[in-house]
Amino acid sequence: MANKRDYYEILGVSRTATPDEIKKAYRKTAMQYHPDRNPGDKAAEEKFKEAAEAYEVLSDADKRKRYDQYGHDAARSNGGFSGAGGMRMEDIFANFGDIFGDFGGGGSPFEAFFGGGGRGGRRERGVRGSNLRVTIPLSLKEIASGAHKTIKLKKYVTCKTCSGSGAKDNRSFHTCNTCNGSGVVRRVTNTILGQMSTTTTCPTCHGEGQIITAKCPACHGDGRVYGEETIDVNIPAGVAEGMQLSMSGKGNAGERGGSAGDLIIMIEEESHGELTRDGNNVIYELYISIPDAALGTSIDVPTIDGKARIKIKPGTQAGEIFRLKGKGLPHVNSYGTGDELIHVNVWVPKEISKEEQALLEKLRHAENFKPHPSKNEKNIFEKMRDFFS
Repeated sequence: MANKRDYYEILGVSRTATPDEIKKAYRKTAMQYHPDRNPGDKAAEEKFKEAAEAYEVLSDADKRKRYDQYGHDAARSNGGFSGAGGMRMEDIFANFGDIFGDFGGGGSPFEAFFGGGGRGGRRERGVRGSNLRVTIPLSLKEIASGAHKTIKLKKYVTCKTCSGSGAKDNRSFHTCNTCNGSGVVRRVTNTILGQMSTTTTCPTCHGEGQIITAKCPACHGDGRVYGEETIDVNIPAGVAEGMQLSMSGKGNAGERGGSAGDLIIMIEEESHGELTRDGNNVIYELYISIPDAALGTSIDVPTIDGKARIKIKPGTQAGEIFRLKGKGLPHVNSYGTGDELIHVNVWVPKEISKEEQALLEKLRHAENFKPHPSKNEKNIFEKMRDFFS
């Protein structure tokens, strides 16, 4: 799941894109990699399926909301989206095939697919900025309560001199003569089936409809400069190692007024030293002496937020598990909190003195110190299964 591309990146839209923009972007991408246009091209076929998967999630308001917050890890939660990666081609056409029917403003599906009858239109100004990825390490305590981090990023930021336009001033533009400001050019060719019309991005202005006549002296026409930005990041409680969070528009600024990319935050879990995470539970390996196991005692054990005192009853066996309810980690996608599980180990010294050996020899033959396991007593695997079930 970690190798999956960002769905917004696949469709080439920003995270603030409207449903109509997402639909149009999917049409464009799906037609670009449609099997009929790329016969025998396996790479194009995979990109066609990838676009269908992205559209399946981003076109659904609920799935999109969970994806925006948790990225591809949202699929692990209850009711998580399945994606279209495993679909057959006929499944994709059955689910999304109607999306081509109204493309092009009323033309037939055949004309729409090959560009005929399309209204065209200027592309979004400029070039979208690239995404940035950062890794944020978190302690178990921060994961349990959620965290606020302030980070400084070296990245491309919008040029303040030209406000991102790339031009020296407002008069340093003229309308593109090739496309007359539309951003697209249309070509009509004669075929045995009649005239076919295709619409492509204007090669002169690259779809912007305008040409810069005098470049900004600060950014040299790029609309952005390399700088630094301080960003506040709020991380929800319960995140896990490898989980990705996204912040829309916090990546590199786009060229010449294009929208900014996103900031992808990778979660890294720091080692606690005493507690081990297992899902939303935490496990502590407790070692007690033979006298404490036989006689019983009270002992302090570490927890995520401090310490807790537990009572070891007389006759505690090695492998027993104590539970501290609610002392684990919260579920990031649902309600509830895990527990702390304390696994008891009875410590047997590897070396003993003569005096200790004499004491143990007296106990060796004592009837009460001989093993008397109960037939109903559960083994360690059964105990662990009961606690985790």
